[in-house]
Amino acid sequence: MGDIVIESKNVSVKYITGDLRNIGLKEFLLKKLTKNYNVQEFLAVNDVSFTIEHGDMLGIIGTNGAGKSTLLKVVTKIMEPSKGSMTVNGKIAALLELASGFDGDLNVRENAYLRGAMLGYTREFMDEKYPDILKFSELEEYEFRPFKQLSTGMQSRIAFSIASMVEPEILILDEVLSVGDGAFREKSESKMREIIKNGKATIMVSHSIDQIKRMCNKALWLHKGQQIAFGEANSICDRYNQFLKTGQFK
Repeated sequence: MGDIVIESKNVSVKYITGDLRNIGLKEFLLKKLTKNYNVQEFLAVNDVSFTIEHGDMLGIIGTNGAGKSTLLKVVTKIMEPSKGSMTVNGKIAALLELASGFDGDLNVRENAYLRGAMLGYTREFMDEKYPDILKFSELEEYEFRPFKQLSTGMQSRIAFSIASMVEPEILILDEVLSVGDGAFREKSESKMREIIKNGKATIMVSHSIDQIKRMCNKALWLHKGQQIAFGEANSICDRYNQFLKTGQFK
């Protein structure tokens, strides 16, 4: 048993919906004074627990609305849980939304340095790593082209290249490896295995169950915010595939 890198203990995330959202202060006060409002609570994540140790790669699976992206936001400290605790030991590089953090008017080189700065890396460090980042992304001929002119696949290449080349202790990927051509996906998966071998931990959200089975040793299955299963990846992926066919939990 290795050192624990991430530990989620009974994490829940509650959203407030209804009449008090997205309204002005005056309208808010009037509704409160007259008690003329309707508030609903929505549990996006409900009582989720798991542990990730050094060398683990966790795949998070579930249909749309399962709470996968919300849980990742708790891991990366973008959101605080309404209940429970999330302990993270290590520096995280997260690719939750491929286009986030990039400026469409800046070129590939400028955006690489911008993303590096957002991840907390120095100019000197980026000077050293940038040639490798560019080479891995295979975007040498697009280096000085405005980012907005690149395809989504190209944008994902540079985003993944930066995240993997800066050697994070914990790498979090949300559907990143599903973008781009087959050859780059293979190359990305190979890089992921290299990161794992170096004792890092990784979390991946993917709709590709085959990819989760290939890449991950652990899996977390969520359904409408509820934790259905956590444990060995292959057996959980097989159960999930059966659920997709039959609609029955087993």
